[in-house]
Amino acid sequence: METYTNKVVIAGLDPAIHLRCAPLVQTYYVYIMASRKNGTLYIGVTNDIARRAYEHREGLLPGFTKRYDVKLLVHMEPFDDIRAAIQREKNLKKWPRAWKISLIELANPDWRDLYADLA
Repeated sequence: METYTNKVVIAGLDPAIHLRCAPLVQTYYVYIMASRKNGTLYIGVTNDIARRAYEHREGLLPGFTKRYDVKLLVHMEPFDDIRAAIQREKNLKKWPRAWKISLIELANPDWRDLYADLA
């Protein structure tokens, strides 16, 4: 081991540099928005659930959720891997509507807006 200005170099790596280069842990979310209980549903994926839910709620982006007044965050699932999150989103979009409603009601039987839980 060599020491440079009070830093220990192990196996040729400066630990300070090694830690700075470590990948950041990112969480991705698959989420379901609804217009009301048993209403219109929207399924999406994001890395910032609070921002994305806010955008839907406020109608900041044109598209499906704004057109159909889909503003309630009723379901979300965290993932560490974006590929797994995207695959889950694609799978959920292919599910029959009854399965999607059952998924929501399993964890959120009252269809409570989960946006308040994000703060």
